[in-house]
Amino acid sequence: MSKITAVELTQKLIRRQSYSGNENGVSEELKKFFKENSFDDVHVDKYGNTIGHIKGNKPGPKIVFDGHMDTVPVTDETEWLYPPFKAEIHDGKLYGRGSSDMKGALASMAVAATNFKEKTAGDFAGEIFVAGIVHEECFEGVAAREVSSFTKPDYVVIGEASNCNVKIGQRGRAEIKIEVLGKPSHSANPEKGINAVYKMCKVIEAMQTLKPIHHDRLGDGILELVDIKSSPYPGASVVPEKCVATYDRRLLVNETKESVLDPINDLLESLMKEDSELKVRAYYTKADEKCFTGEIIEGERFFPGWIFDEDEEWVKRVVAKLKDKGQNPKVTQYNFCTNGSHYAGERNIKTLGIGPSKENLAHTVNEYVEISELDKVVDSYEAVMEALLV
Repeated sequence: MSKITAVELTQKLIRRQSYSGNENGVSEELKKFFKENSFDDVHVDKYGNTIGHIKGNKPGPKIVFDGHMDTVPVTDETEWLYPPFKAEIHDGKLYGRGSSDMKGALASMAVAATNFKEKTAGDFAGEIFVAGIVHEECFEGVAAREVSSFTKPDYVVIGEASNCNVKIGQRGRAEIKIEVLGKPSHSANPEKGINAVYKMCKVIEAMQTLKPIHHDRLGDGILELVDIKSSPYPGASVVPEKCVATYDRRLLVNETKESVLDPINDLLESLMKEDSELKVRAYYTKADEKCFTGEIIEGERFFPGWIFDEDEEWVKRVVAKLKDKGQNPKVTQYNFCTNGSHYAGERNIKTLGIGPSKENLAHTVNEYVEISELDKVVDSYEAVMEALLV
């Protein structure tokens, strides 16, 4: 059995503050755990993804257990009941940033893999990879591309919070910019300029006429305005020459970059035909971030949706094994985006999610995970290994 418990390892990981791009402390803790607990080898890729590997004595399928190492920041520590990086336990709850999202799951995956190897004495068909992923909070699935390229998995288990239920799908996410260009002038002579904000108001009104597509299980492909910025800002007596609106678009299965933007572009084209002064375009947000390794990770913010059928044979095997262990999981979908956007959405790898804690505790003040959930999810991950490898 593991030399330390999932609770103890979770505490170690929480005490290593790991905002996106600063996951090196958690990486070091994982490497130490892997080396001290009978993992066969450890790999750290160019982005800093940290992967422990256990190989059975017979060939068989490969499973990646995916848990991201980064967390969102703590904005004000004084708002917390308990210090967010002390990992204190109170009334059966382990408090700290990342406890629920998702260091508890990552620690439990590592402990479960160690337990499984010891219980089987390595006599199983296949390979287990426990992967600590960087920059998930910035780019769902982008860093995971390196992991799937290295491990070539047949199955992936996402550790995002699910109350130990089984998740077999999610809506994806795209970030779309609508950019309007105007003409600057002194605000004392607005007639000499073209106010980009006024033009944007008309565009936003028209955008509301777009009807979302629908999926029977995932729901609507929501398109929601989330921010507006004008330039220059502050205005300083200048009619704004540019205005950019950001939309969050929730993606359904089989949607492509083209199929999502096409109806928006058609709408914008029609608006420009009606107004000769309007200059507007739509595009996906691109961003880049520096990893703790020094490498730059970059990507376009388009993360596909995905879903599997609960009647698929491999899903039924996992659920049956969980029930053998006394659990009674519901089979549903995540309400948010995960690294599954890459594994299942881009690569069509068989993917499911199981994680401790409640979905609504992520990113909150006083984030916590219940000790009983950590104990339970270790059993859950062992059940997945037993279902798919033995």
